[in-house]
Amino acid sequence: MTPRTLYRTVAIAEAVTWTLLIVSLILKYGLDANPIVTTIAGGIHGVVFLSFALASILIGINQHWSLGRVALGVISAVVPYATIPFERALERGGHLGGVWRTEPGADPRDRSVLSRLVMWLVRHPVLFLVLAVVAVAIVATILLILGPPIPKG
Repeated sequence: MTPRTLYRTVAIAEAVTWTLLIVSLILKYGLDANPIVTTIAGGIHGVVFLSFALASILIGINQHWSLGRVALGVISAVVPYATIPFERALERGGHLGGVWRTEPGADPRDRSVLSRLVMWLVRHPVLFLVLAVVAVAIVATILLILGPPIPKG
């Protein structure tokens, strides 16, 4: 899977989970549906949001994005449906082209600790996937322990 394919996939998944969350809120508050619907949709959306944020960071390192572009990627997931136009803009700007880097090239940015870590992870895809799932699960668990983003009132 190329960086382009991964980013497009998580961008679309993030938009789909926004739809699930919005529909669940309509069901909960408009039709008095069981609040568990929103809990489930919110949990799914949260995991996909974290996955999109992680993909933005990893692909940003691989593609040598600026810190600002990586931050915009993460922030785009906060606005409903913004991940798709953001991904399209990256595609049009040539920021998603190429393959995963596995070895340092001539670019001095390839020698940074983060670039070398991503290259190492790419060379070990099963471990990469396991670590990504564990990282998302840990962050999601911490956020669940901390409580909902909006206090109940």
